Amino acid sequence: MRVGLQVPSFRWSGGPEQLGRTFGDIARRAEDAGFHSLWVMDHFFQIPPLGPKDQEMLEGWSALAFAAGKTERIRLGTMVTGVTYRYPALLVKTATTLDVLSGGRAYFGVGAAWNEEEHRGLGVPFPSVSERFERLEELLQIALQMWSGEAKPYDGRYAHLENALNVPNSLQRPHPPILIGGMGERKTLRLVAQYADACNFFAVPRPGVLEHKLDVLREHCQALGRPYDQIEKTSLGAPHITRNGGDGTKTPREAIEHFRWLASLGFDQAIFSMPNVSDPEIFDLLAREVITAVHELPVAGR
Repeated sequence: MRVGLQVPSFRWSGGPEQLGRTFGDIARRAEDAGFHSLWVMDHFFQIPPLGPKDQEMLEGWSALAFAAGKTERIRLGTMVTGVTYRYPALLVKTATTLDVLSGGRAYFGVGAAWNEEEHRGLGVPFPSVSERFERLEELLQIALQMWSGEAKPYDGRYAHLENALNVPNSLQRPHPPILIGGMGERKTLRLVAQYADACNFFAVPRPGVLEHKLDVLREHCQALGRPYDQIEKTSLGAPHITRNGGDGTKTPREAIEHFRWLASLGFDQAIFSMPNVSDPEIFDLLAREVITAVHELPVAGR
């Protein structure tokens, strides 16, 4: 099993003047500790319950480009980019640029978007749920066409491209892994089965929830003739890991058991955020007592 680090908050000591240095240090420490991937949210305002909307928030793809320059191996992705935030072909061009400049380390994390407040705040149209999912499917089709190298038109209901040229193309072939975030059974998981290389579910601890979602994904794969095991299953959680545990935190041993449970369900990668992410000592603890052990956990079905 692999582990990934999500950084959903940028409020650290030193304020904006030290934000770049702190974020760069976090990216390097995560790579050195053995994290497989580094993720940032693609929001323009902070979201509840992480903080007030006027808390520091970086633009996601710029932040990943900065992290790429500070690292050499760790994979990089947004968790996830809402389909409404950018023109689809320009988003594919942005992701391709990250893949090329990082040496082939980009994930393409996308979803249907949900935060109406930041859309209206920054003047971004916020269409209906059904339209957002239609636009998401067009984005996925455009991405696959542009990464195929075919510079031809695309004529959808919403997007109209006269020449889907994408040079240089991504270093990862056939393309950067497409990850779709969300747990909706009728639309989201159908899109995962049809187009994606990876999915992402919240690490819901309630018995049976994740098992059911995985079963639904498996059914969509069967209906489409897609091998279920081709899809990387990732989870997103926030286990607060400390040396001694207590007060709602987990010890390294308790954290390993949490990841063991996810691996037993078939999750290939556990992505999580940490409130103490700016503390260098937490990465030393994770490297020594957690990550190596998690890497040895067998993933069910693999």
